[in-house]
Amino acid sequence: MHWSLYLVIAIITEVLGTSALKMSDGFTRPIPLVIMVACFAIAFFSLSIVMRSIPVGLIYAMWSGLGIVLISLIGRFIFNQPIDTAGLVGISLIVAGVVVIGGFSNSLNSGS
Repeated sequence: MHWSLYLVIAIITEVLGTSALKMSDGFTRPIPLVIMVACFAIAFFSLSIVMRSIPVGLIYAMWSGLGIVLISLIGRFIFNQPIDTAGLVGISLIVAGVVVIGGFSNSLNSGS
């Protein structure tokens, strides 16, 4: 399987795990807590596979950047948490950074 598929799995499961963390209500609800632990385990395993092919700094920038964007959207539309103008500007800059890394980094193109 190509490293980018593992990165997608890592991002999605990290976002699901963070959402479950919110729903665990400070570790007081066991089902979301179990989901959180499972999702984070899958996320970190998948991320470790990606690290075999791509430099850690680039992977982490993409993983955390896209995770921030997705969890911000979930916070807004699922948990009804507002995003102010500064938040939108910051998220836009994160997206721009991920696009630059994904589109122009030679290190990503050398991964198997």
